[in-house]
Amino acid sequence: MNSGPGQQQPGGGGAQGAVRPGQMTAVMRAMSVAAGPKVLRIGLVQSGRVIEERIIKQRVTVTVGSNEKSMFVIPSQAVPPMFKLFELVGSDYFINFLDGMTGRVALATGITDLLSLRGSAKKVNGAYQVKLTEEARGKVVVGDTTFLFQFVAPPPVQPRPQLPLAVKGGLASTIDWTLTIIAAFSFLLHFGLVGAMYSDWMDPVVGDDFNVGALVDMMKNIPPPPVVETPETNTAPTETAAAKAAPATAPKAGGGPKSGNAGKSAGQVSDTKAAALASQADAMQMQMLAALNGGSSVQGALNRSDIPPVDLSGAAASNAGVAHGSGDLKIGGGGGPVQGGGKGGGLSGIGGGTKGDGSGEGAGKETKVAGPTGVAQVGGSSATVVISDADRVVAGLRGRFRTCYQTGLNSDPGMSGKVIISAKVGPNGEVVSSDVAQNTGLSPTVASCIAGVLKRATFSPPGGGGSTLTVPVTFVQQGK
Repeated sequence: MNSGPGQQQPGGGGAQGAVRPGQMTAVMRAMSVAAGPKVLRIGLVQSGRVIEERIIKQRVTVTVGSNEKSMFVIPSQAVPPMFKLFELVGSDYFINFLDGMTGRVALATGITDLLSLRGSAKKVNGAYQVKLTEEARGKVVVGDTTFLFQFVAPPPVQPRPQLPLAVKGGLASTIDWTLTIIAAFSFLLHFGLVGAMYSDWMDPVVGDDFNVGALVDMMKNIPPPPVVETPETNTAPTETAAAKAAPATAPKAGGGPKSGNAGKSAGQVSDTKAAALASQADAMQMQMLAALNGGSSVQGALNRSDIPPVDLSGAAASNAGVAHGSGDLKIGGGGGPVQGGGKGGGLSGIGGGTKGDGSGEGAGKETKVAGPTGVAQVGGSSATVVISDADRVVAGLRGRFRTCYQTGLNSDPGMSGKVIISAKVGPNGEVVSSDVAQNTGLSPTVASCIAGVLKRATFSPPGGGGSTLTVPVTFVQQGK
């Protein structure tokens, strides 16, 4: 069995049998005892419970009462608002008590009741006063509140809290001043060199003899730039110009070599006129392909409204062929598109009575032949949901409608009739579908062409679920 701290070890004697203190006792002895006078330790008890305990670290007077400035505030009328329960006089504490107070105090003479101390106590300002020593302790009952007190050693002074070095140093302690100074001098050097390059002191100094007026005169005497001549481009010949180029009288028969030279000169045109005739011939060929049921690509090209109608009547009236030249269209000199006897010159050989010897004698009267033309009449359109610009957009498509009808007239000159197109317009104004609702007197090709023109149109957004637009178009031949 282990022996206690104060027991002697068995079998030992002399120095080995001495009493050795325990570990806790050694620690307590090692602790430094606070020097100086003791301080009060006061506990406040109400209804049998300790509600507050306080050590008065400084030796000061302890006041109790209902005043909020009292050290211990108690709701009691048995004492004044600020009653000095423990009064410090000089360096000694005195306890003050009144007649209504009870309690006991342990003094150096023993434990004594407050009632017994009245006879030996000194009365000051209506209160009994008894001196306390540092070994005194006890309790004082004031109404429903009991004060327990004793003298204890003052607690050690807590060191003032200090901030960590990382916080106390601040931003300046974290800066690498060596690197900062090197970087600062580097920036100063580089930007100083750049500033010196763009500074004014490197510019040449203008002397006092500098004449601004001479500089202005020199700028005025600078010759203007040479004028660039742009060659004028001749436009395609019109029907009137072609008619003016035609000879006033037909060449006479038996003209001999002179007549032959006249016919040769009459059969020549310029390169610009030859290019215009070639362009019109290409457009005429495309219309002929459409009349012969050409492919979808040909039909799509003919449906475009930018293909001009072809009229070669002016070229025929000019009585001129195409001579040798640098253009793309080249035919033998003196020969025309149609020759009476194989030797005649120009278009003047068209007609009856030609001798075929190239003299052009006996040529018939010129006859201007023009194909039938038509007119597109657009009626009032109707829509299930109102489209604000329906009539304006449809009126702008009239030229394209006429182009579709003109293509049909080239195949069937007597064609005329009426077509009704039903187009579904989406909420955003684009035409979703365009179908032929009714066709009277027109070929399916013309009706499909008109529906395709309306399919590519764009209207103002009707909103909602869109709208269905009905457009009637009537085609009649011009002059009927």
